[in-house]
Amino acid sequence: MKYIIIILISTVVFSQQLFSQNTIDKILQEIEMNNTTLIALQKKAAADKIGNKTGIYIQNPEIEYNYLWGNPTSVGNRTDINFKQSFDFPTAYSFKNKIATIKNEQVELEYYQQKKDLLLKSRLICYDLVYTNSLKVELTNRINHAEKMATSYQKQFDLGETNILTFNKAQLNLMNLNNELKLVNIKRNALLGELKMLNGGILIDFTETEYPLIVISENFEQWYTKAAQSNPQLNWLKKEVAISQKQISLNSALSLPKLNAGYMKENTVGQEFEGFTVGMTIPLWEHKNTVKYSKTNAIAIQELEKDHKLQLYNHLKTVHQKVIELQKNTQEYETKLKHFNNINLLYKALEKGEINLIDYVIELTVYYESVHKLLELKQDLNKNIALLNQYL
Repeated sequence: MKYIIIILISTVVFSQQLFSQNTIDKILQEIEMNNTTLIALQKKAAADKIGNKTGIYIQNPEIEYNYLWGNPTSVGNRTDINFKQSFDFPTAYSFKNKIATIKNEQVELEYYQQKKDLLLKSRLICYDLVYTNSLKVELTNRINHAEKMATSYQKQFDLGETNILTFNKAQLNLMNLNNELKLVNIKRNALLGELKMLNGGILIDFTETEYPLIVISENFEQWYTKAAQSNPQLNWLKKEVAISQKQISLNSALSLPKLNAGYMKENTVGQEFEGFTVGMTIPLWEHKNTVKYSKTNAIAIQELEKDHKLQLYNHLKTVHQKVIELQKNTQEYETKLKHFNNINLLYKALEKGEINLIDYVIELTVYYESVHKLLELKQDLNKNIALLNQYL
């Protein structure tokens, strides 16, 4: 029978955690849809994509018309029509287009990272609300119990069966709990206000008291491999390395002679000339050192990518280790707290007169502080898990 009860309790807790996870996910989806910052960032990303595709095409054609008066007038007038098209070495346009495409992929990654940051902020607020909601439930239960105690000692005091010190202690205990609940409600309302602001001014009612069921694998290398593949920051740097490589090819192409071709027509009195024109620029000084610079810059970006990978690896390893230790510590603390719960024993001892009210409140305070500590541990654990999972 004992094992059946344990299984039933575990099933209820598991169901609550899954429900909480679905609730928070729905809230985050709603914020993603209503958040005005994300809406603005989406439009900015769309504009940036168009900007990256600007200036990568062939130059505009040139059309020139000349009308010249002759002197003396007997020679007549002259008219010239000149059409000319200039263009870089053909491969340059291919590299410009490829670079623009990669930059647009970077724009998407930047927006994705900004969205992840905002949703992480929202998730952390939800976790703070889980903490305040669970603390509110805990304090409400304590107040109900303290009210019964205060009422009981009020009657005893009126009948002369207890002294003023004990009576005052019961009233002070109730007053302190009510004041603590007020402070929790103030904090909870502030958090709901932040969530409303993130949701585009639309109110969100959040009453969850359980954190989502998220377990982090103890195998860091396996976890990091997955994180490295999907991390937008690392992927952005990979794109930057690719751009630097393409920039070398582009600058090499731009260092080659520029070509131009066109059509020209000239009319004078009794004469007409027309034909094609071709020309090219001689690459002497304009693009000097551009290829050398792009090669050096590519090496620098590769080194920055290596450095960022190393820094991120060490940072995530530290956070991952902290999460694993918090997981173990929280589970152990919760198990021991359930084992050493003396609430019922204390109440029976008070009823039998084995301890006085002051001793009872002191012992009760120790237990309440332990419960409070457990709630803080769960909050710290889940917020660190959220910080860790933002890199996935």
